[in-house]
Amino acid sequence: MNKLTLIAAAALTALAASAQSTVYFTKEISPESLVKVYEALGRPAKGKVAVKISTGEPGGHNFLQPALIKDLVKKVDGTIVECNTAYQGKRYSTEDHYQAAADHGFTAIAPVDIMDGKGEIRIPVKDTLHIKYDIVGATMPDYDFMIDLSHFKGHAMGGFGGALKNLSIGVASGNGKTYIHTAGKTDDRNIIWSNVAEQDAFLESMAAAAQGVADHFGDNIIYINVMNNMSVDCDCNGHPANPTVKDVGILASLDPVALDKACVDLVYQIKPEEGNDPRALIERIEEKHGIHTVEHAEKIGLGTTDYKLVSID
Repeated sequence: MNKLTLIAAAALTALAASAQSTVYFTKEISPESLVKVYEALGRPAKGKVAVKISTGEPGGHNFLQPALIKDLVKKVDGTIVECNTAYQGKRYSTEDHYQAAADHGFTAIAPVDIMDGKGEIRIPVKDTLHIKYDIVGATMPDYDFMIDLSHFKGHAMGGFGGALKNLSIGVASGNGKTYIHTAGKTDDRNIIWSNVAEQDAFLESMAAAAQGVADHFGDNIIYINVMNNMSVDCDCNGHPANPTVKDVGILASLDPVALDKACVDLVYQIKPEEGNDPRALIERIEEKHGIHTVEHAEKIGLGTTDYKLVSID
């Protein structure tokens, strides 16, 4: 190998290293550590701030608790934002959804905006393989900055739910959720379940929709996943299975692809033992090919699965 080849190889290695995304990690799950990991990102929220969470289907109990997120929401003077569900439940209508948010304690810590309560809008997507646009709550453009604050857990249809799901399905209106679940076949949530897409097409549609929201906010968005109360079921389930995995910590990144990949990797690294058994969650992820959402998001340029995990403890 000559000198020029060595120089070129070194340059490529440096380029690859620089392409890595940083994922910050703390084992402590507390209001203080949530603020600490937010600050580690070095991208302060500014302007009118949307904090996107799941308010949790009534009957469930694994969703992120107001006591945990309160300090962060208040620090950024944030508004908790959500959208109505595509399935018939207690968050299907805006009135019921506000009641659920109140009953779960969110309205006591911050203003709550059900973004499609005042209608919906279409925003562009780069990846038009399945969906030709994304349908989101009409008030989303009112916000200057978004904190994608997700509870990492299993999901009955997506395999797992983290930053990408919260950004796609979570920000989509009720009809928008339908459009993603059916991979562009229909945006009528009254006929969603007779038009559900082939699995990978659904997962790819989630990735495309997530990219649409990320592109809308540009550099004014950050991503945080809390790995606690990890059931195989989503917070949209009013009767979720009990968690079988011990709490892991809080992770944050400017890259949602790297963040979700890091969380999945941490689940796979857990050695099964009594009281801390990830096998049901892993089975759910694999059954639904959940990692494909991450893979497709990387393919379309939303982020990278090449990450470094940086402890802030």
